[in-house]
This record gives sequence, structure tokens and C-alpha cells, in this order.
Amino acid sequence: MTAAALTGFFTGLSLILAIGAQNAFVLRQGLLREHVFALALFCAVSDALLIGAGVSGFGALTAALPSLPVVMSLAGAGFLAGYGLSRFRAAWLGGHVLRPEGEARSLRRTLAIAAAFTWLNPHVYLDTLGLIGAVSTGFAALGEKAAFGVGAAVSSFVFFFSLGYGARLLAPLLRSPAAWRGLDIGIGVTMLLIAAKLVHGVM
Repeated sequence: MTAAALTGFFTGLSLILAIGAQNAFVLRQGLLREHVFALALFCAVSDALLIGAGVSGFGALTAALPSLPVVMSLAGAGFLAGYGLSRFRAAWLGGHVLRPEGEARSLRRTLAIAAAFTWLNPHVYLDTLGLIGAVSTGFAALGEKAAFGVGAAVSSFVFFFSLGYGARLLAPLLRSPAAWRGLDIGIGVTMLLIAAKLVHGVM
């Protein structure tokens, strides 16, 4: 069971470490120190639910609904492109500091954006329902399969809380408006690249 749990942990961690829209958003909120706990908890619980579904064998959903990946890709690409452009606009307007006045989002809005990044991203379903679900089939015993799923879910909690609260270590580098502008541009580029990749994938 320990081996299964460790396999799940490192499988989940290897998939989540890639820089993506969700991670970039958590990093930005961590730097702003806004709703970090709630945001990290939301992202980790969302991952845990999807991992549980994948390990339980519901990855066949996409096979039953062939059009779902296309719909999710286009919806996700539209949202990511819009958010990316908003980051370019913020960089263009400038005036940012580490804790910009008037920039604070409500908890509801922060979680709504996180939900869009999580549930409108087809790659999330590929990683959790698809890849993690597929790896879990290597464990025949119910206890080992459960341990694998728990290990993968724990990796999400470790990652998102580390990213959210660890972001403040970068705070000294982002004291100037120019540094914050560079971060926004970087996030904007990341969002647009992911959006383009999603659209390209369904063409």
C-alpha cells in the first residue's frame, strides 16, 4: 500500500508541476496574499475529486460523449485568451506594486476564476481522468488502488499550498512596478499559448 501511495504521489506531482494557467493564477494570488488558503484548498479539492473519478473508472465519460473534449477545449481557450489579454492590459496600464491599491478581488470572484481555470481546462481531465486513471489500473487490489488515489490527491494539496504560500518568497523581487509588469506579461503569454494549443488540438 505504501508503494502504491508513493507512486500516486509522484505521478500526481509530475503532472501538476508543469506551468499552466491554474498554477500561474495561484502564484499571482500568493504574491498578492489574497485568499491564498481558500484558493489553494479549492484547487486541491477539485483535483482530488477528479482524481477520485479517474481512479474509480469514470474516465470512460469522454468516450461516451465524444464531443465533450472539443466543447471544453473551445470554452477553455476563450476564457484563457480573455484572461491573458487582461494581464497584458494590466501590464500596459502599469502602476502595479506588490499589493496594488484597488486591485483586491472578492473571495467569490477569486474562486470563480479558479473554477474556470480548473473545470474549463481539458488538460485537467486528461491528467486526472485519463493519465492518473490509466496508471491506477496497474493496481488490481482495491486497497492499493485507493492508496494510489490518495497519494495522487495528497500531491495536489502539497503542491498548491506550497505554491500559494511559497510565492511570498518572491516578494522582494517584485517590489517595483516594472517587475510586476514583467510578471503580468509572462502570465499573459502563458495564457495565450495554452489557449492557442487548445484550439490547435481540436482543429
